[in-house]
Amino acid sequence: MNTPQAAATATKSMPLPDGDEERVIGFGVMGLPFANGHYLAYRDFPETSFSPAYKSVWHRTPDGVWTFYATTPGPQSCSRYFSSATTVEPVVCTIDTTWLTPWSLTISIPGVLDWSVDITRTAATTMMSAMASRIPAAAARNRTLLRAMSRVVGPVMRIGKVRLTGHMPNGQEFRIAPRRVWAVADSSAVLRGVDLGPIGPHETQGSLADFQLPQRGICVVAQGLFEAFDVARHRDGDRLDLSR
Repeated sequence: MNTPQAAATATKSMPLPDGDEERVIGFGVMGLPFANGHYLAYRDFPETSFSPAYKSVWHRTPDGVWTFYATTPGPQSCSRYFSSATTVEPVVCTIDTTWLTPWSLTISIPGVLDWSVDITRTAATTMMSAMASRIPAAAARNRTLLRAMSRVVGPVMRIGKVRLTGHMPNGQEFRIAPRRVWAVADSSAVLRGVDLGPIGPHETQGSLADFQLPQRGICVVAQGLFEAFDVARHRDGDRLDLSR
């Protein structure tokens, strides 16, 4: 599991954490800013407690409009937690991924996106991986520990503010426990025929409710715990009045 490809492949045989929460485990590009204001993220969850396995790509335009693409419908994908952050309906589509090398990944949405990601190991990611991989499963869900980790991860990784626990746009509490971490060395993407240009941090760090968007490209293997949807307390993007 020393390479991103090996670690991502290994998630396909990892058991979900125990518990009554909604749970996921998988690999992803936690977030990647482009210097011109575009933002991309990628998730590959081979197993979840609330849906079939799915892949998802997130895209934000420079003027802040999000589109969430996934291989499963909105209620069975990341839109379950983020749909109220955008007026754009979730897009169900094919998402193809190919590992060109153990350190290089391509992500494609036919007719929409061609995205390549070159991944690397740094002193900071090696240290964070060593620390995170040794945290016992029970401790990895502890809110106090995750808050303490959040204060360390941002400065060490130079990715801006980080919150590993908090609330999603639709209101559910989240807890994210990284297990392996790498940096994005370089990336290129063409979206609907438009080259997104070089990667680079944004003038102001973005967020989706309490979920902070990394200011540098980061790849992770992680487990996620989410509060189960409660219609009385959580927002449903399909019914939310976004004009308020």
